[in-house]
Amino acid sequence: MNRSKIVAIITGVFSLILAIAYLLLVQILDFRGEMKPAPTSKIEQPVSIVTFTSTNS
Repeated sequence: MNRSKIVAIITGVFSLILAIAYLLLVQILDFRGEMKPAPTSKIEQPVSIVTFTSTNS
């Protein structure tokens, strides 16, 4: 076998390993269930103070 065939085989095997690892990761993350948003009741709302000054001439 020449060098280009060896590189092609190694690249193909590496690609298959990455694809299988990706599919496993997606399955594990999907198995965890529905994603729910964080509760907003515990988040403090910022306080804004607005003042208007008026000068009447």
